[in-house]
Amino acid sequence: MQTEGMIAEPFIAFFLLRTIRRIFKNTNCNGEWLPVIQYLSYGIGALFIADVIFHISPVTIWIWHALLISIIAAGLLMDEFAGLKTIMYAVLPFALISLLSDIFKAFAGERFKAIDGIFDVAAVFAIVWMVAMIFISRKQQRALRLEHEKTLQQEEQNRWMTARKEELEQLVDERTSELRQQKEQVESTLAELKSTQSLLIQSEKMASLGELTAGIAHEIQNPLNFVNNFSEINTELIDEMEEAIRKGDLAQVKVLADNIRDNEGKINHHGKRADAIVKGMLQHSRSSGGIKEPTDINALADEYLRLAYHGLRAKDKSFNATIVTNFDKTIGPVDVISQDVGRVILNLITNAFYAVTEKAKSLRTPAGNKDYQPTVTVSTKPVRLEAGQRGVYLTVSDNGNGISPVIADKIFQPFFTTKPTGQGTGLGLSLSYDIIKAHGGEIHLETTEGKGASFIISLPLK
Repeated sequence: MQTEGMIAEPFIAFFLLRTIRRIFKNTNCNGEWLPVIQYLSYGIGALFIADVIFHISPVTIWIWHALLISIIAAGLLMDEFAGLKTIMYAVLPFALISLLSDIFKAFAGERFKAIDGIFDVAAVFAIVWMVAMIFISRKQQRALRLEHEKTLQQEEQNRWMTARKEELEQLVDERTSELRQQKEQVESTLAELKSTQSLLIQSEKMASLGELTAGIAHEIQNPLNFVNNFSEINTELIDEMEEAIRKGDLAQVKVLADNIRDNEGKINHHGKRADAIVKGMLQHSRSSGGIKEPTDINALADEYLRLAYHGLRAKDKSFNATIVTNFDKTIGPVDVISQDVGRVILNLITNAFYAVTEKAKSLRTPAGNKDYQPTVTVSTKPVRLEAGQRGVYLTVSDNGNGISPVIADKIFQPFFTTKPTGQGTGLGLSLSYDIIKAHGGEIHLETTEGKGASFIISLPLK
């Protein structure tokens, strides 16, 4: 065993040191041990060469034992070498058997030969054990190295993900700030639009009120003119009658008295007509509280048709148009808020008058159609709505220029108007649409460009 120990132990010690050094380098730890291991490797090499040249094995053999046992003890006991325990356990049996063999050989002398075979067999098993354990250790070290590389990759990935997360958080913060600013701008714009919408709605209401007032004024003015005229005539007739009485012309007095009586009848008639107009408007005022009441839709349409016509005539003396009505007398009362629906009718009729007036203006040229007669038609008829429900159609038609299909789908949108700037707010049809929808009805447009347009209102009946 002396020869094998002398040959094996230096190589085992050198192998252990190289293994320790390689593991420490791969794991980037325990850097302070690397110079020590390097110097021990040099020392082992120098001692081995000296032993070969000068044959000092009786001395060096114990140095090999001490060095190998020290390396194994350090690997098993020190925390820095915790990853080398498998290799240390692999070499330990051979190192102990070799040490015991040399001790017995040194102290037992000739008696050692009797048990020398036992140590040889044990050495063979120790070598097999060492090779097997080193193989297992290599696999473990390879697995540890792969795990270490995987850990490094995971740490690198974690660092990248952390950096990416910070970038994304910064981008999210920036985008959130932008969205907050945009939200504030949109809210500010919405507030301005609401304010503008309120003003425009008020403007549209005032415009409708102005048209309605003009129509009412014209309607009342007619009977008042008759009252005033006949009153003046009666004053003149009374003067003539007084003159005839002084002359004693009773026949003339009787004729003048009859004329005064006729005039008084006319004054009474037109006074009652003015009274009826005022009472009718007061009735509309009382029914504007949002409560639906049974209403004669034909009378309502006819009334607002006349109000719209006289209102436009009051503003523009040159305005003229033919009015055609076609009311179905079989239609019963319709539950509506008469003032709201009347406002819709007034708006549609006013728009129709505007359309035919504009077409008439465009034809007042040498090349124009002198036979064109502006005409607005208002009609009603009973119909069957969806699910067989009874209803009524109220149609306002004109023979104006019609509406282009490009903009026909937009006319019920708020603030959209085909009129020149300053002549329309774009809210009339939008408000009309909302009023009819609130009554459970529908309003839609049928038009042919260049020939005219028809707005059809459908309202449900009981």
